[in-house]
Amino acid sequence: MANFAKIGLNNKVIEVQSVTNEVLHDSNGVEQESIGIDFLTKLTGWSIWVQTSYNNNIRKNFAGKGFTYDEDRDAFIPPKPFNSWTLNETTCLWEAPVSYPTDNRIYNWNEENTSWDLIEA
Repeated sequence: MANFAKIGLNNKVIEVQSVTNEVLHDSNGVEQESIGIDFLTKLTGWSIWVQTSYNNNIRKNFAGKGFTYDEDRDAFIPPKPFNSWTLNETTCLWEAPVSYPTDNRIYNWNEENTSWDLIEA
């Protein structure tokens, strides 16, 4: 299956649609993103689609509703979870200012203290 993100205002992902890979094949049997976009445009009447990939082969991250498509980075970026977090330019994922503890315990982010709080079981 090939997946495409429907792009709305401010490059926000509105939804993700799947189509069979065969829809993307040109006359030589080669997959072309533009053919998938044309197919979805004719099917839905919406013209702004960008292909996305579950295995992150293209555009860094699999698109989800509420993600932003950044044309300059050619990447899908998830919503920023907390104000203190910064964007990793390589992965296009948000990172906390403090690394997640590596002691195999479960933590929640505390934005007020900018720290990880242990979840007591």
